[in-house]
Amino acid sequence: MKIIRPIHPDDYSSLNEIAQESGVGFTSLPVNEILLRSKIGKSVQAFAKEVIKPADESYLFVMQDQETQEVVGTSGIVAGVGLDDAFYHYHLSKVVHASRELKIYNNVDILTLCNDYTGVSEICTLFLRQGAREGLNGRLLSKIRFLFMMEHRNRFAETIIAEMRGINDENGQSPFWQWLEEHFFSMDFPTADYLTGIGQKQFIAELMPKYPIYVSLLSKQAQAVIGQVHEKTKPALQLLEHEGFSCRGYVDIFDAGPTVEANLIHIRSAQASIKMQIKVTDEVNDNQQNFFIINTKVQDFRGVCAPLFIDVNTEHATIGQQAADALGVSDGDNIRFAPTHFRT
Repeated sequence: MKIIRPIHPDDYSSLNEIAQESGVGFTSLPVNEILLRSKIGKSVQAFAKEVIKPADESYLFVMQDQETQEVVGTSGIVAGVGLDDAFYHYHLSKVVHASRELKIYNNVDILTLCNDYTGVSEICTLFLRQGAREGLNGRLLSKIRFLFMMEHRNRFAETIIAEMRGINDENGQSPFWQWLEEHFFSMDFPTADYLTGIGQKQFIAELMPKYPIYVSLLSKQAQAVIGQVHEKTKPALQLLEHEGFSCRGYVDIFDAGPTVEANLIHIRSAQASIKMQIKVTDEVNDNQQNFFIINTKVQDFRGVCAPLFIDVNTEHATIGQQAADALGVSDGDNIRFAPTHFRT
């Protein structure tokens, strides 16, 4: 069984391995010991903190194999982005240049640098190691965050976003950034991506063009990747789209990958989740439907995928002893759960 839990300080080695495996473009996990340990420390503080309203808390979860004790994946939530440092996007919009007298009408796409998402919550740092990419592991690692946010709504904003990795090649080169580099910067994409990951964003404000960029002036290669996702990111994007996320024209300033958003109460897994008291049994019917299940704790949070039976008469949910032990719950405790799949 795989469990989702808050990251611990002794998970550093596993986190560092995941950071190295994730590659260029995975900004939230830079290969830097000081910063990775800082991320772990901030997460430990966030889970221990009493929160009235969201601020800059950063929650980092890991997926652990109970049999081997190996950490096989990560996922995270930032409660409020851009509250201690500027949070940039390009917004893709249109301007019209028209003259009735000359009978000319041109509808033109432009990219405008903005900080529109300041203060929203962001889901991030989703990475599942190659050997664990099977069954429902990927869905569990991603969707368990929606149950956690729904259970602890005071800790998060109403709007949730996710930045999707844009297109770059095997050498870490982004067609979109290559155009920006040629005209405004003198650093390659991996360097810019790394500096952002370690929090050194001042160069963006200093060097990024202040005025809207006409998309038609970009290279054909740069134009082609605006709003497109990396091949390895397509499954994650499809999962979020099925949850109700959509792109409203905001893209990453480095690789032009799309940012998708949804209101928390409209995210399907959050909306469909149910909170119930439980009964624990030693006999579990393997034919029972699997659910994503969490306990209702913060610092001792746990999440699993396990069979569950809903007794509509007693309004209790019955789970097996193994799942109860993994969640750290017993008879009479509350859990929150949601289906693993939805009918389309």
